[in-house]
Formats: sequence, structure tokens, C-alpha cells
Amino acid sequence: MGRTIRCGLLALAPLLWAGLTTGSALAHGIESRLSPLRGLSDALLLQSQFSNGEPTRDGCVSQVYVVGQLVEGKLHWQGDSDAAITKGLLALLIEGLEGLDPATAAAIDASVLAETGLQASLTPSRANGFLNILRLMQAQAKALADF
Repeated sequence: MGRTIRCGLLALAPLLWAGLTTGSALAHGIESRLSPLRGLSDALLLQSQFSNGEPTRDGCVSQVYVVGQLVEGKLHWQGDSDAAITKGLLALLIEGLEGLDPATAAAIDASVLAETGLQASLTPSRANGFLNILRLMQAQAKALADF
């Protein structure tokens, strides 16, 4: 079986967390601490045919596009968002879910956010957005498995 999101996200979390909790980041406030998430968002690419349509998840502030594909039993993701921090959270989820089989992705518990330590640096709205994106990706994984 492929790696789980716990391993994928938790492996990334210490690197991200280190950036969120450095002395200079703490001194400059939450926006500075979230800079590593913005960095993750720079690597996220979405083919234009997916981003030109309706967003797959509307948020209060940002829109998220995420598209899963099943290739030889493994999930592959593309996504985008109009907000840098949300896009960084999406990139983190894409990295964590990439290459999983649909059953594993669908079985991930939402408590993974608490385990990453990210919740301490996210507003409740952003933490909720993270969980909404996870649920959306899980729904897509289930739909792809049923196809």
C-alpha cells in the first residue's frame, strides 16, 4: 500500500513548522509565519482547462480548484486557488494525497490537521478551509474509485 497522508503531511509538517515558528517569523506576526505556505503555493500548477471552469470549492474568501485523476490505481492531483495561503494549504494536501490509492485517501481522519501542528498558525477560517479541501479531495477519490 502507498504512503498515507499521515506520513506525507507529517513528513512535510516539521519543515513547514520550522518556518512558522522561527524567532523572526514570530516577531513579525502571523502573516510572516505563513510565508512557508505561500512558498508551497508557488510550485502548484493547474492546467488551464481546469482553472477556467467553476471552482470546485467556494470559501468565504477564496476559491479552490482541485482535480483528481486515477492512473493505474493511484491518485494524482492538480489544483489552484486565488489566495496564496489557501493555495499553500492545497499544495500541502496534494503532496500528502499524491500517489495514494482511493481507499487510503478516503479513510484519512480529519484529525491530521491537529497532528501537523499547523492549526496553531491558522485562523479558524483557514483551518476549516483545509478540512473542506481534504473532504473535497476525499469525495473525488471515492468517485474515481467508483468510476
